[in-house]
Amino acid sequence: MGYDEILFAANGAVGTITLNNPGRINALSRKMIAELTDLLDRAAGDEALKVIILRAAGAHFCAGHDLKEMVGRGMRENAEIFDRCSRMMQRLHEVPQPVIAQVQGIATAAGCQLAAWCDLVVAEEGARFATPGVKIGLFCTTPMTAITRAIGRKAAMEMLLTGRYYSAAEAKGLGLVNRVVPLARLSAETEELAAQIAEASRLVLAIGKQGFYAQVDQPDEKALYAAKNTIALNLHAEDAQAGIRAFIEKQAPPAWKNR
Repeated sequence: MGYDEILFAANGAVGTITLNNPGRINALSRKMIAELTDLLDRAAGDEALKVIILRAAGAHFCAGHDLKEMVGRGMRENAEIFDRCSRMMQRLHEVPQPVIAQVQGIATAAGCQLAAWCDLVVAEEGARFATPGVKIGLFCTTPMTAITRAIGRKAAMEMLLTGRYYSAAEAKGLGLVNRVVPLARLSAETEELAAQIAEASRLVLAIGKQGFYAQVDQPDEKALYAAKNTIALNLHAEDAQAGIRAFIEKQAPPAWKNR
């Protein structure tokens, strides 16, 4: 897989995607969006991959869209950029593997959206998150969708209306970040989390992730409907039956067959 603005490497069951345009603060250019979409499509079908880490080269995670691509263009061209980016963001939820964002430096605008759409976020202590579009006349309405779902209405509204930077500790307090660690520990902490998740069956991880997003924003009745059908499906899996038997019989966890 040859790409210009991203890199990919696999280490056992863990795949790592690296945003690789630090000279542009890893801005989400049209090319980067297309490459991320293609790679996520490929990763979704890779039976060997259980977890994906999304990281970035350089001092910062991602500064959002490449604004130079948005000046002087027509309505149709601008709409196409956001349509392609929205599809890419949705793929983060659709791929069967849990996706962990590894964030250093700034994650702003669509870069903040990118982190928020990931299933988990590990950030270094100096990381900062913001939706500063309001300050340049371009309200961050597409990042708003992910951020509102991550931190709730009131906190998201303040973040969007002020455009101010939130520290990693503040972001963790709001629920945007799972873990905050020293910069020197960022890669190791993320990899350890990925390895812990990868101990599970790939099939069960995929069922669980799909089930989570099927119910998370639904009213109680619809959420429970989705959840009960998901767990019934999971119970039918060979890995679930083997795992339950091992637990009952007080044996070591079985070797997962991912079926």
